[in-house]
Amino acid sequence: MNIAFCGLGLMGSAMVRRLLAAGHSVRVWNRSAAKADALVALGASRFDTPGQAAQGADAVLTCLYDADSVEAVVFGPDGIASATGLRWLADHSSISPAATRAFAQRLHELCGADWIDAPVSGGIGGAEAGTLAIMAGGPERHWEEVVAVLSAYGGNVTHMGAAGSGQATKLCNQTIVAATVAAVAEAVAFAARNGIALDKLAPALAGGWADSKPLQVFLPRMLQAQAQSIGALSTMLKDVDTVLANAAASGVTMTVTASVQQLLRRAQDQGLGEAELSAVVSVPWPERRDSFLGQLAQLREART
Repeated sequence: MNIAFCGLGLMGSAMVRRLLAAGHSVRVWNRSAAKADALVALGASRFDTPGQAAQGADAVLTCLYDADSVEAVVFGPDGIASATGLRWLADHSSISPAATRAFAQRLHELCGADWIDAPVSGGIGGAEAGTLAIMAGGPERHWEEVVAVLSAYGGNVTHMGAAGSGQATKLCNQTIVAATVAAVAEAVAFAARNGIALDKLAPALAGGWADSKPLQVFLPRMLQAQAQSIGALSTMLKDVDTVLANAAASGVTMTVTASVQQLLRRAQDQGLGEAELSAVVSVPWPERRDSFLGQLAQLREART
């Protein structure tokens, strides 16, 4: 298919590489144009505006930071909605269900295209391996076509219901992941103060009831900060904020998630918002803070 892709962060770039490898023609746009250089070398076509990228495409995929970014890219001047002939748009950004429903109605009224909210779970590694879990909401009119495209990087693509259902499912995912990572951070701090061989903790728990992918992925990274981030702490805090805002609006009490929010906020207040999510361990275990501040300095240097 002829696909436009807007938003070339680490996740978006990995998705585009998988789309190109699957044989799709991909037209790309990113606010920082240089991020497209490597993808152009692989065969992608670069455009100056989202609208230009979307013009003539069968479908558009977006992977952006928040609802404000999505609104600007889709509905702003020279945005995606200005293109003609668009059948559907799949948004991989993590935003609120309410914003998604509003955007879906607005896009359909403007150009008749379907909006598929399709947030993902599995991280950059999952995108690179083609094993992402993708939870989708929206009309099923083009569903077979949507699955055929998203399967380039998704190993589990599930239709959850009407517009906003995919985002609500992603918020369930983030609730579980954030609480698990926070619990792992506190367990590591506890282990460090009680004479446990920390490098043996994750292997010792493997296969038991405490085992999980967050445990096996994040615990080693809490012990040794890595040069490359797999997701910023501030991004998880944004999603947890969205969870609690929606919980308040829908009358759900989420005591554990509220505590996790405060833990993440304390880490951000310590200057670790841009560091990897595993840096949350520095709240219960302050001795680790310098390691993650060093990681953050490396990440900033790499960007410049």
